[in-house]
Amino acid sequence: MVQKTVGDRLMPLTIETFSNVKGGNAFYKAISHPLAARRMAALIDRLAAADAVAVYDPLGLFSGMAEFYDLSRVDFSDGYVQDIETIGKSLAGQPAQPVTELPSSNAKLLLVAAFDSDRIVDHIRHLLPDSMDVATFDEVRIDANWLTDDRAYLDPINFATNFVYFRDSAGMHTRLATANYWSRYGAGEIVLHAILFGEDGTELAEWDERIETADAAIRIDSGDIRARFGLGDFTGQLFLHASGIRGHDVVKYALDVWSEDGIALSCTHDANAWPSDCYAGLPAPKDGEDVVLWIQNSHPEPIPAGEIGLNLMGRSEIALLDEEIPGYATRALSVAELLPGARWPEQLEIQAGKHFVRPRYEVTEGNRRRIAHANVERADLKPDPGIADLGNLMGKGFILPAPVLPPDRWRSIALPTPMSTTQAKLPIAALLIDPSGRERARHDFGRLPRDHAEALDMGALANDGAILEDGYGHIELVYDFSKGGEADGWLHALFRYEDRASGHAAETSFGAHVFNTVLTWRNEPQSYAGRAPGLSTRLFLRLGDAPLDTLCHLIYPASTPWHDTSDTWLYLTRADGETVAERKLEIACGGSRLWRYEEIFEASERKVAGDGAYVIIRDTTCRLFGYHGLLGANGTFSLDHMFGF
Repeated sequence: MVQKTVGDRLMPLTIETFSNVKGGNAFYKAISHPLAARRMAALIDRLAAADAVAVYDPLGLFSGMAEFYDLSRVDFSDGYVQDIETIGKSLAGQPAQPVTELPSSNAKLLLVAAFDSDRIVDHIRHLLPDSMDVATFDEVRIDANWLTDDRAYLDPINFATNFVYFRDSAGMHTRLATANYWSRYGAGEIVLHAILFGEDGTELAEWDERIETADAAIRIDSGDIRARFGLGDFTGQLFLHASGIRGHDVVKYALDVWSEDGIALSCTHDANAWPSDCYAGLPAPKDGEDVVLWIQNSHPEPIPAGEIGLNLMGRSEIALLDEEIPGYATRALSVAELLPGARWPEQLEIQAGKHFVRPRYEVTEGNRRRIAHANVERADLKPDPGIADLGNLMGKGFILPAPVLPPDRWRSIALPTPMSTTQAKLPIAALLIDPSGRERARHDFGRLPRDHAEALDMGALANDGAILEDGYGHIELVYDFSKGGEADGWLHALFRYEDRASGHAAETSFGAHVFNTVLTWRNEPQSYAGRAPGLSTRLFLRLGDAPLDTLCHLIYPASTPWHDTSDTWLYLTRADGETVAERKLEIACGGSRLWRYEEIFEASERKVAGDGAYVIIRDTTCRLFGYHGLLGANGTFSLDHMFGF
């Protein structure tokens, strides 16, 4: 460990992975892809064998490639560019020259830093010296059967990838659950190409999951994979690449984690496949707890020592991990290892340097454990004074909804979490809402400082449920500018739930959106497909196998008055994609509905549905926000927010 005071943040990899304006950078995924990494070694050997190598970088991609691979053996003699404005800038350690100077090069090999390079090479073929060979990024293209669109290699649809925390060790198991939602956009057979990496980054297994049926359930169980490939214990990550898809270039999933003894039960969800500079919302441990951050390198090259760190939110002192992490490897980092004095409800920032996707963390207390994820901390946002004026037209504006579970069994806690690097104050309030949509209580946080440690007991706000006639409700975190302050629209919080009898806990975190108003601001109300506003719902609810029951809390938040009740339909769907039964729910505008699988669908219907079944929650009249979980024996349960498509 190295303790260091840094003026602002650590320097991340200098490559754009994701832009909230332009979306994901397909070149990033293409160049860091595990299949590309296998082939890059041969390309680098070819470059290193040449006496001198020139680089032609017409698209500005060379530096991105150089971030992920060791090119120290290559003798770069000169560099060339197409864009006049980039002449003179550093390229492969040399001042960039106009490509029209290429005939004067003495290099024997030219690296053209581009995919789909034939046309680019043709444009400069007349400039190539007779003795100069050409290499291109096309030499590291992934297999053609992994591509969806072979006409444009860097089309984002070709790089629908994600990482999965995947574990089968010490009695702990994991299971990924999703569905073939791409079929709703016209996809036929799809393939999930899978590579399992072990804790040290070595490849343990590789296989394909073929899904031929529309709406079919997709489940990948760590125990099944272990038996199929004859593996021992493993804790690592599963790399998934979807091909044959349409509509969505994101691999979404729910992930259940449980123990054979029935004591541990958790759920989390997709890893948000774009590495970020920073993550936040990592809770400090309570006395008697250990919080472990699972660092899982998303790239083929090692993370150098000193490039990963933790700091208390709002503090400049960063504790750095003085240890290298191999490519695709997994490292369990205890918060106590770097910040032994941190205590709940303090919270931590993760200085990630764009080395890994959104990470999981694990909280243990004795033999109880739970797993959740941190969130992307935006470095591209600044306070926007226009948000304070949204109330004139958008009522509540941004809303962050979360369940208040029945207080007689559960304790519900909310911890606001700064989630952008420029957030100095959080001007927010918490509204307690009953299932009918009536506001029953309010808590004014005021203007929380960035380094605050103020958690709200939502059950206490509900007077232990006395003011909630149905025994449950939900909370909405909203901006409150009554005492001044600024906002950036990236309001987040961590929500923790504790079983009063067993001590088992679950937690989840998410961010605010504008809900159910026809007016738009920027890209809000957010839409999964197409332009804003998003005013309909399609949520995926995975179901637990017996004897586990499934819990679902649907919330109908509304920034402005919308339809008096929702027109919500639940479609119980077999693993083969066939609908078994359907039910209608009506949720009051601004209210919520807490329900269980076993109380909504009859035993005969559940029997026909069988294992691997799921529920699609559909509403064409409003946007709902949902949370799902499993209920086990001895007070075990899980809870996380749902995903839609």
